[in-house]
Amino acid sequence: MAAWTEAELDALQRAYASGTLRVSYDGKTVEYGSAEDLLRRIRTIERQLAGATARPIAGYAGFSRGDC
Repeated sequence: MAAWTEAELDALQRAYASGTLRVSYDGKTVEYGSAEDLLRRIRTIERQLAGATARPIAGYAGFSRGDC
């Protein structure tokens, strides 16, 4: 699993909004082939970051035999 950061996501979103395909963040520069490639990366990171913050819901099952 890749360790994406909010800084990378912010840089990608700024690049997409400005219409550029070259993105620089954390001393790295990446040039995407198309706006669709860039948007696909944004969506992937958004899903991954959203999943990292979601907490699973767990509970305990209860039962009774009726004699208590």
